[in-house]
Amino acid sequence: MVLNALTFAMVTALRSRLQEWERDDSITCVVIRGAGFKAFCAGGDIRALHDSGKAGTSYASDFWREEYILNAAIKHYRKPFVALIHGICMGGGIGVSVHGRFRIVTESALLAMPETAIGFFPDVGGSYILSRCPGQLGMYLALTGARLKSVDATYAGLATHYLPADRWPVLLDALSIGERPANVLAEMSQAPAPSAPLSDLRAQIDVAFAASSVEGILANLDADGSAWAQETAATIRRRSPMSLKIAYREVRTGRTLGFDDCMRMEYRIANRILHGHDFYEGIRAAIIDKDNAARWLPGRLEDVADDIVASHFESLGNGELRL
Repeated sequence: MVLNALTFAMVTALRSRLQEWERDDSITCVVIRGAGFKAFCAGGDIRALHDSGKAGTSYASDFWREEYILNAAIKHYRKPFVALIHGICMGGGIGVSVHGRFRIVTESALLAMPETAIGFFPDVGGSYILSRCPGQLGMYLALTGARLKSVDATYAGLATHYLPADRWPVLLDALSIGERPANVLAEMSQAPAPSAPLSDLRAQIDVAFAASSVEGILANLDADGSAWAQETAATIRRRSPMSLKIAYREVRTGRTLGFDDCMRMEYRIANRILHGHDFYEGIRAAIIDKDNAARWLPGRLEDVADDIVASHFESLGNGELRL
């Protein structure tokens, strides 16, 4: 599977194994890592989700239901859950790693939630984890899809520890003989760098992204006028206006909800997005035609109606996510 993209079969198999291991008293902790060297997990198989939505089959909704149940299982796992994150970790990869108790990044790690670029939104618990990042970092990450190297991922709270990849075998040996992850990591983990680049931008981010709307954030960035602010504003303006408004509300709302309620909210949004336009257009532009020229509908933030955004958050009735 290219860059370890998640499929329905992978999600259900992993949840089944986690249930089995949780009952096995001989297992003291669970470690997850990606196959190969390029990626931990680049996310879900978005082409399959696109095709399912277009064809009107249940695969997309079924996938998100099982994926979100898996995310919740990891969040509430009774045994230490250790994610070894190397290479690309985006979207669904965030969901099967960042909710674990220990999230260890290495020198090649690159984390992001880039969903607004494809007409989607930061799901797999994004409403929970991003809303709890320091200051306004979560809103910044949600709207821009900024990619974080290991030092920034640690600074933002997405990672708990940094350990170079050549030290992972030593860590795994220690865990395999029953040593406690917290104790081993306290001894082995290192500081990824003297300071995080995000920390240098923190004041600007906190001012710009504290606004009460996406339009307000863009106005703040325009007023800032720095090269960073101009580049950030340009990035946001290329994203789906509908997705930006949904992501903004999702992150602000997520701060007031517990994890399971965040997952229920995201399941509502995902199912509603299947009936829209931008998800299909974003995937067409990014991976089908690869012209990177998505034609969003509506094309402007000011044309995205508040009641349409709100409808994405309404109850699904009998179709609600059950955890």
